[in-house]
Amino acid sequence: MIKNNPFLSKSFTSIWSKNFNDDKEGCSFEFLKSMKFTKHSYLPLYINIGATDTKGIDYKILPSGPQDYQKKVFLIYDIPTYFQVETKDVNATLGIYKSKQYPGFSIDLENYTDLTDYLRKTFSKSSRYKLNKYKKRFENCFNISYEMYFGEISMETYDFIFENFRGLLQKRFDDKQITNNNLDPKEWKFYYEVTRPMILEKRASLYVIYNEQQPIGITLNFFSDEILFDAITVFDIDYAKFHLGSITIMKLLEWSLEQKMRTFDFSKGYFDYKARWADKKYDFEYHILYDKTSIRARLIALLIREFYDFKQLLRDKNVNEKLHRLTFWLKNRKKNDKGINHSFDEIHEDEVLGDYEEVDIREPNHSHLRTVAFDFLYLNNVCLSELKVYHLPDSENKYFLSTETKKVMATLEYQS
Repeated sequence: MIKNNPFLSKSFTSIWSKNFNDDKEGCSFEFLKSMKFTKHSYLPLYINIGATDTKGIDYKILPSGPQDYQKKVFLIYDIPTYFQVETKDVNATLGIYKSKQYPGFSIDLENYTDLTDYLRKTFSKSSRYKLNKYKKRFENCFNISYEMYFGEISMETYDFIFENFRGLLQKRFDDKQITNNNLDPKEWKFYYEVTRPMILEKRASLYVIYNEQQPIGITLNFFSDEILFDAITVFDIDYAKFHLGSITIMKLLEWSLEQKMRTFDFSKGYFDYKARWADKKYDFEYHILYDKTSIRARLIALLIREFYDFKQLLRDKNVNEKLHRLTFWLKNRKKNDKGINHSFDEIHEDEVLGDYEEVDIREPNHSHLRTVAFDFLYLNNVCLSELKVYHLPDSENKYFLSTETKKVMATLEYQS
């Protein structure tokens, strides 16, 4: 068993039940004491509290305990194979099906002494140089601070972070043109309600990157005694040039190694960055437990396994991603947002620019200029505080970007 699995904690299960199970405590069974279940409305089917909102469940069957699984089926979601849940040599009348689902990725932190050791063993010299360059330029160009909220956080700070958390997620997935289940109002309400009490219990954390006082990168983590679960990560896409995703991972790895965590778990789902940073790959499984002596239970269990096996087959063919894109299009087809490309042309001191007016890229009506300005900062390794941005009134798409050492004309190209 995982020591103090956060997804089996009282805070997680009770708040989940409040939001998704009409505030009912859930059903308990003697043969599987560590878990609670919700019951299907009509079938003798029981689903673990937390369902697919956990990032890894484990359990232990009591082989000599009461057989209170008779005539029943139990569906347990999201069991990482590296948890090594023991399913052999259990009661002869208890059947178990396993359906392989999402891939998972993790880092075995016991293989490394510190962040420098991890980077040296994982990445080439040129890759390490690039990663360090991203971080240095990021910190040179902005007034950056990092904060791990773990064990304490004020309500005022918590609300401020969560408001920005949702805004950054919305912005990120609008840009990707994919729906995100975390942004579902009911789902988001659950995460908002469950995270703070678990932070106070040191079973969750919010890791925040600030530019000045503004959150630009936020990660929600959950913790067992030895595992960090990276649950939801987002960063402001305006800073994409600086590779905030890589910087976040480096800072979290550094913290995890200092805290003597054994595993850094990227959780379920394939992304290129997970495969690049992880040193272990595993699978998430759904386990279906059923009474072998009941024909009805055997049939229900078999149908559930076939359903999830087929669902994974569609996932392997990227049908789910196409569906997310279609769902996004259906919800947003009336919007007419325009993408923007930009190019820079250097201006010499002796060139006459004519009249221009200064603009503040922090204002909402100039937010589209932030990516342009931040790319300029990255390319020239200068600080935001040194930058002045001006608009040429006679042109809709030309802006003058100036520091003491560099001046360029930015031309924006709008795409429908």
